[in-house]
Amino acid sequence: MSEQELAAFLDEQRTVVVATNGRDGWPHLMPLWYVVRDGELWSWTYARSQKVRNLERDPRVTLQVEDGEQYQELRGVMIRANAVLHRDVETVEAFGAELFARYAPGPGGAPPAPEVLEMVRAQAPKRVALRFVAAAAPVTWDHGKLDGTY
Repeated sequence: MSEQELAAFLDEQRTVVVATNGRDGWPHLMPLWYVVRDGELWSWTYARSQKVRNLERDPRVTLQVEDGEQYQELRGVMIRANAVLHRDVETVEAFGAELFARYAPGPGGAPPAPEVLEMVRAQAPKRVALRFVAAAAPVTWDHGKLDGTY
């Protein structure tokens, strides 16, 4: 995918699968909602989650966003990155509001409803914001471009 195609793809998709490195050496895969900020994926999760424990030991992650049901429709991106954990409650709350503006906007794309923002405010002290800083160029695929030759 071109840079423009990748940006459009990430904008239309909803879930990133995050692979962290578990203490026992096995990958730990978890789906998360995300926002793209200045070309980087950001997410949030509970501060006491297994993925945060894994990231505290080893910040390396592999991210995958994918789409398609039939082989000829498959497309996606894999990103090797380092996770930066943001624990400041104000930063986490502001990010949570941005995340819910994407996933639970008010009518006509308005900011989320006050009760949603109150939920974000209440959860922020228990969560961390995750910034995924790419460590290599993304790997993308789009089987729709294969023109039936595979």
